[in-house]
Amino acid sequence: MHLWKNVVIKQLMILLLCFTSGVTLAAEAPAPPTQFRAEDAPGDAGTAIDLFWTLSPDDEENTKPRKVLRYVIYRKEVDAKEAKYEVIGEPTYRVNTFRDSNCEVDVPYMYRIEAVGQEGLISVPVDLKEPVIATLQWFNLQRSWFAVFVFLICGSVILFIEMARKGKKLKVRKIAGLEAITDAVGRATEMGRSCLFVPGIQDINDIQTVAGITVLAQVAETTADYRATLEVPTSRSLVMTTARDTVEAAYLAAGRPDEYNEDDIYYITDEQFGYVASVTGKMVRDKPAACFYMGAFYAESLILAETGNSVGAIQVAGTAMPTQLPFFVAACDFTLIGEEFFAASAYLSGEPQQLGSLKGQDFGKVIGGILLLAGCIIMTLSSFESAFDPKEKTQAESRPTFLQSAQTYLKDNILGKGGFK
Repeated sequence: MHLWKNVVIKQLMILLLCFTSGVTLAAEAPAPPTQFRAEDAPGDAGTAIDLFWTLSPDDEENTKPRKVLRYVIYRKEVDAKEAKYEVIGEPTYRVNTFRDSNCEVDVPYMYRIEAVGQEGLISVPVDLKEPVIATLQWFNLQRSWFAVFVFLICGSVILFIEMARKGKKLKVRKIAGLEAITDAVGRATEMGRSCLFVPGIQDINDIQTVAGITVLAQVAETTADYRATLEVPTSRSLVMTTARDTVEAAYLAAGRPDEYNEDDIYYITDEQFGYVASVTGKMVRDKPAACFYMGAFYAESLILAETGNSVGAIQVAGTAMPTQLPFFVAACDFTLIGEEFFAASAYLSGEPQQLGSLKGQDFGKVIGGILLLAGCIIMTLSSFESAFDPKEKTQAESRPTFLQSAQTYLKDNILGKGGFK
């Protein structure tokens, strides 16, 4: 009898200790979130709806174990027959927003939210009071700074084009590789040897091939003036056709259409190293005095350049392939590096539209450089500011400084999606 009394007393003490320490004997369903609402996402294409709610009263920051583990969001179409709520997201605890990015334009939706606690216990569901519709917006204000930059760059292009049309001389720095075309063709004429132009190994739909054909027009016009022989071996049939038309037009513009020979512009093969073997073999046999490599190149770049160097030719190369530029720089006399290659058409033609576009792009680069420089300066000064003021501050004193605010605005608004706000 005495033993049973001790057991009962111990059990009562355990129960009393549990209640006084706040420990529950069994998990309870958490309280539901409140003030659940939905809004059409601003400035989008009508494909997103933003959801907001007030956290569940049980979703406390320092509670252990947590009474709320996550929230479950459901959605259904109002107009659909036999529509049922389907799970579209499960944001974690202490999160009170969610974006549904898989909506259809002008379709009404209803949403429901539940709080999920320990052991999978679910709170009472909370529904929206009325459906919400995602609509297409005319303007995306989140991209307002992007619109400003587009306006500035496009406006500068138009401005420079108008200036060039009115006779204003736009300064474009000299590109040594393009200036050397005349000297290379002149040397070939004096030596009585030919000029070789290789327009890369890609088809005409490659932008580098198009840029190479533009340079070919200038080379062909110069060879026509000097009455030198120009050979253009190609690895694509469409490139051959385009090159023939380009060279013929250049000879016609130079006033020597009778000296144009379409047999000097020919197709070899689409196979990469078969094409290179044929071109290098001809270089060894004919020993051209000037070689031009303009277009997209791969492993054959060094083979071509070294062969041309061995026969003593003046070599001018241009490509936007980063992996091949070192070989051209090492083995050729002049190399157009990346952007210089694409600027060749404006540089050689002098047309107002092309020059204005080139100068407008330069203006855009200036804007990008200014933003980059400003960001570096602000970040550097902000880090120094934090380093020289290491003391702890109260919440009232911990407001962001001017540099921190500028850093945030540059990152989130100008470069991000914050817009003008």
